[in-house]
Amino acid sequence: MRRSEEMDLSKRALRGRDLVVFSNDWDGDPLSKVHIMRILSRDNRVLWVNSIGNRAPKANAHDAQRIIKKLKTFTQGIREVEPNLHVLAPLAIPFYGSETVRQANRHLLRLQVLRAMKQLKFERPISWSFLPASAPVSGTLGEDFVVYHCVDEFSAFSDTNGKHIAELEERLLRRADMCITSAERLYENKKRMNPRTVLVRHGTDHAHFVKACDPATKIPEDIAKLPKPIIGFFGLVADWIDQDAIIACAKAHPEGSVVIVGKTTPDCDDSRLRAVPNIHMLGRKPYADLPGYNKAFDVALNPFVINELTLNSNPLKVREYLASGLPVVSSDLPEVRKVGLCRIANTPEDYVKQVNEALADNPGPNRERAEKIFHESWEARVAEIRQHVGEAMLAAGKKL
Repeated sequence: MRRSEEMDLSKRALRGRDLVVFSNDWDGDPLSKVHIMRILSRDNRVLWVNSIGNRAPKANAHDAQRIIKKLKTFTQGIREVEPNLHVLAPLAIPFYGSETVRQANRHLLRLQVLRAMKQLKFERPISWSFLPASAPVSGTLGEDFVVYHCVDEFSAFSDTNGKHIAELEERLLRRADMCITSAERLYENKKRMNPRTVLVRHGTDHAHFVKACDPATKIPEDIAKLPKPIIGFFGLVADWIDQDAIIACAKAHPEGSVVIVGKTTPDCDDSRLRAVPNIHMLGRKPYADLPGYNKAFDVALNPFVINELTLNSNPLKVREYLASGLPVVSSDLPEVRKVGLCRIANTPEDYVKQVNEALADNPGPNRERAEKIFHESWEARVAEIRQHVGEAMLAAGKKL
């Protein structure tokens, strides 16, 4: 295919289509899926189907609140949350251990999605799944094309039935007309089951995060008065976070502060972090406020434990830190090395050493540093996705 044809294809593909998207709950933090679909919704209609979950709920307050929230959003019907972007919060029977219940959920989910598609007058839809849990439904909705967009090694999450998730994913991979992956390790793994697999790494909302370099951006009050230096982290505190590395940095800088912006998952014990006097757990903050928090950071951390889950990950926060112009210290992950621009640490002692070097070498947001990640925008990534999908559809004999 000639270069001019490639450019024409990227301009023509994924425009004027109806997309049925299976993903996390829309109201959560804006992950890669949200950024991608927001851009695609400018030229396509999107039905975003909230997750029915990968695991059975537990008898705790968090899961009880989640069930209540899902019931509330279900009663609201289809919501148009943004132009061309409609959200469906389906109901499911929360007993995933039973094969009978799984079959019932398959039929229940399919009926709810078909009803929503009929209500929106969707035609020749493309189903676009970010979750293996959609496997029983993907390909049964009268789709013109099926995409599996894999951004994690889902079977490696500790709070799921890994064997069951792996079986669902294999089913989805074999059914999908193509698979898009966000990390090279995922690409190598998934292409074994689906040769129509491509690699498109994450982008970044550069225009949003570079505000950390803007003198006009306000630093939120709950971090503005904390002692410097501020060593920061934002994101989920989960079992893949290296708490030893965070604690080591805090103890190495008793004069300063370690700040964690984000919530703790229900199955993660953060008591060791909370016991350190200069570790400040500020909780989850609105996406709009993150540049203000990043502006207060002197150094940003990406402290991941090294395991099968994280080796397959492509941490979005690393690009967001860099777009904020921050020096970054990260665990040694393949995709972080691909990005470059980060200091790599392998042990808690390494973290302390690398943080100290970053503090001695131009700490805090810096616009020149932020511009080094400018080319990795979500707009550029979606252009890549259009190109790949267009090529795959033409190869399958589909009309764009």
